[in-house]
Amino acid sequence: MVAIGSDHAGFEFKQRICSLLDELGEKYIDFGTLTKDSCDYPDFAKLVAESIVKKESDKGILICGTGIGMSIGANRYNGIRAAVCVNEAMAKVSRTHNDSNILAIGERITPWIEVEKMVKVWLKTDFEDGRHSKRVNKLDR
Repeated sequence: MVAIGSDHAGFEFKQRICSLLDELGEKYIDFGTLTKDSCDYPDFAKLVAESIVKKESDKGILICGTGIGMSIGANRYNGIRAAVCVNEAMAKVSRTHNDSNILAIGERITPWIEVEKMVKVWLKTDFEDGRHSKRVNKLDR
């Protein structure tokens, strides 16, 4: 299960990613926002992060203007590894080396064609484990 959320600056891409998840047959929970009205990104970062921490979702996708605010908000939760990515290579390595469980995207930064590639590769890429495990294990408090 994928948890997804955005603020107003990421609303359009959230809608498009939900459609992409439907096409890919991925189940998801849309935590909002549901409109383009101004809202606060920490509220949605919290909902998605808590869904993963509570094991209601396996992974999450957060979208705001740059992805930075969402990643900062989500990374405050123990066990969350939110990675801001701007291209397919970053999305892949965030999974293989860092075991990211949230993909943070900036709608104002990354073009849709790259976002589509990032989401697809991020969803299908596994953590390599091995030498990376000891490093990832040091991240949790």
